[in-house]
Amino acid sequence: MDYEYAPQSPYRTGLLGRCPRCGDGRLFNGFLTLAPRCENCGFDFDFADTGDGPDVFVTLIGGFLVLGLALYVEFTFEPPFWVHLLVTLPFALFICMGMLRPLKGLLIALQYRNKAEQGRLES
Repeated sequence: MDYEYAPQSPYRTGLLGRCPRCGDGRLFNGFLTLAPRCENCGFDFDFADTGDGPDVFVTLIGGFLVLGLALYVEFTFEPPFWVHLLVTLPFALFICMGMLRPLKGLLIALQYRNKAEQGRLES
């Protein structure tokens, strides 16, 4: 932990895509591309490796919401299949793409806060 900076909330910094150390710099260069370092404090983001973590959460949460909408539309209106595609597909894209970046930022901020590292076996 870097003591020259006040501790930042991993939830605030992660969900807003800010540097987990200073809370001001941007965490991302593009939509999901991680910046090499913070433009404000120079903190190197090489430690960050979220893997498939954000994808799993997006799939579970987004799938629950999209399935709920699809079931509601089906049992309330009994529309043809093309209406389901017209309604639920844009909803699924909006929900999943909207959650992916904040959840990736949150997992990176939590990695920093909890000093998460690659596991090593003692020999």
